[in-house]
Amino acid sequence: MLIAPTIDKLHALALSGMARALAEQLERPDYAQLSFEERLGLLVDREVQDRDNRRLARHLKAAHLRSDAVIEDLDLRTPRGLDRATVLSLAEAHWVTAHRTVLITGPTGVGKTYLACALAHSAIRRGHTALYLRVPRLLDELVLARADGRLPRLMASWARIDVLLLDDLGLQPVPAQRAADLLEVIEDRSGTRSTIVTSQLPVGHWHEALGDPTIADAILDRLVHGAHRLELRGDSRRRVQTPPDARDGPAGRATTASDGPGRPRRDRGDTDDPARGAPSDDTGGVSDYPPSTERR
Repeated sequence: MLIAPTIDKLHALALSGMARALAEQLERPDYAQLSFEERLGLLVDREVQDRDNRRLARHLKAAHLRSDAVIEDLDLRTPRGLDRATVLSLAEAHWVTAHRTVLITGPTGVGKTYLACALAHSAIRRGHTALYLRVPRLLDELVLARADGRLPRLMASWARIDVLLLDDLGLQPVPAQRAADLLEVIEDRSGTRSTIVTSQLPVGHWHEALGDPTIADAILDRLVHGAHRLELRGDSRRRVQTPPDARDGPAGRATTASDGPGRPRRDRGDTDDPARGAPSDDTGGVSDYPPSTERR
């Protein structure tokens, strides 16, 4: 029996995973010992795996996450207000299906953006969509979109995102008109989608940074109610220096072979995250993960 036409038909049907798996089975004689049902099951499993990997890669690319962060790389031993049980629970992304909000606050450089991107990445791995936006640029984009008529379409596209990551809220005071725009973005997601917000300001100071008090009340009511709040503390991790002989990879560059399904091999030494410090012994626990490559 000629197999080449069958493989060509599988490709024509967009079943490329099954086509490759069938070709591999033909090259390995040990597959001949399996039954037809077992071999067919392996072909179907390969197709499902390939589709999951392509979907993951597509969603990661569309998310534009600022940091190449994954939960497995988080440093959960250095004391900075991160509870391991809480972080691992959030990594399951149940808060996304429940349409909850995550608020991450702390001083500059303590790792807010890294943690937020890691949580967004976990949500993507579980089939959700995500998008990273810095609040100052989001507000500028809304002004431009209103001027050229794209505003309704832009707002609708953001409203469909499962996890919207708003980075650096309150970095500078928000004028009343722009605060009203931000309220519209948050209102579209309230109770229907999930949002991650990071800020250098404690939540108690957000009100004064959001312009008009009435608008600030509305924004905080939608963000804070029922939210998971992570309050980080400690010195900036950008100022922590790791001895060269303690770093992974050549010339002090931390490397990893794989970032999981659908994620290409990458060199984490190219990120702008500061090098992590040595783990502390006073945290009361040891992380289940391998040594962290988090540097922000």
